[in-house]
Amino acid sequence: MIDICLLGTGGTLPLVNRWLTSLMVRYQGHGVLIDCGEGTQIAAQRVGMSLKPVDKILLTHLHADHVSGLPGLLLTMGNMGREEDLSIIGPVGTERVVHALRTIAPNLPFDIRVSELETPEETMFFRDCDIHAFQVQHGVPCYGYSFTLPRAGKFDAQRAREQGIPMEFWGRLQKKGETIEHEGRIFTPDMVLGPPRRGLKLTYCTDTRPVPAIAAAAADSDLFICEGMYGEDEMLPKARENRHMLFSEAARLAAEAGGVKELWLTHFSPSLPNPKAYRDVARAIFPNTQVPRDGWVKTLQFAESE
Repeated sequence: MIDICLLGTGGTLPLVNRWLTSLMVRYQGHGVLIDCGEGTQIAAQRVGMSLKPVDKILLTHLHADHVSGLPGLLLTMGNMGREEDLSIIGPVGTERVVHALRTIAPNLPFDIRVSELETPEETMFFRDCDIHAFQVQHGVPCYGYSFTLPRAGKFDAQRAREQGIPMEFWGRLQKKGETIEHEGRIFTPDMVLGPPRRGLKLTYCTDTRPVPAIAAAAADSDLFICEGMYGEDEMLPKARENRHMLFSEAARLAAEAGGVKELWLTHFSPSLPNPKAYRDVARAIFPNTQVPRDGWVKTLQFAESE
């Protein structure tokens, strides 16, 4: 399973009741933070979530409302006794920005490894998850991210018996995916497992105009979190000018992607005091659309029927 917390839902600047967009993804006791704008630490404290277990920070882009919370977070991690390396990944320019921000967060007790995304699509790994970065369209280089947790086929005890595989090896083949050599024979996981089952998928993107890469990346997502900067369709000229998105455009991407189970809108404009008032605009296009508040959580779980 994958645990998700949308720490903040605001764009451009924090409001009294809305922190800047940031997402926490947790899996197997480890965490990935997407973006870290001003107030991210406070948003995490409000929902009782520690940011110390974060292993990776993924930056969509390098505008201040997505990175200005980094120095404070790094200092807090150091004050909490963190010693493990921290990975920060983002578009070209990330190393320069992180280095500059660290002038007010020096002498940390852990190392920071910065990686820059240089091509339109890149894949990285987080424990058993595949993380797919895809370039979107904003005023500066900007990326969205998809997390995919694959699921192995169902264990077939009958097949294991028919092939004479000792029961003591079943767990290692099924759960650990090991290849085992025993008495001149080699046992592999595919000998006891059925075809791969549907895994879990989360897709996140913000600060962009609608582009085909987003729908392609979001296909078959259990949860698609997408920016909805403006609720009214009349704001289309402003959305185009600032390279942001309308509720209706985000909903259309979810519908076009195919296989999306649920859409959460985020990155609301400060000029949109009540985003929920425009929820039906999106639902007319993609019915299972939600307009979250800060701190919304969800656990993605494998389907029991599979």
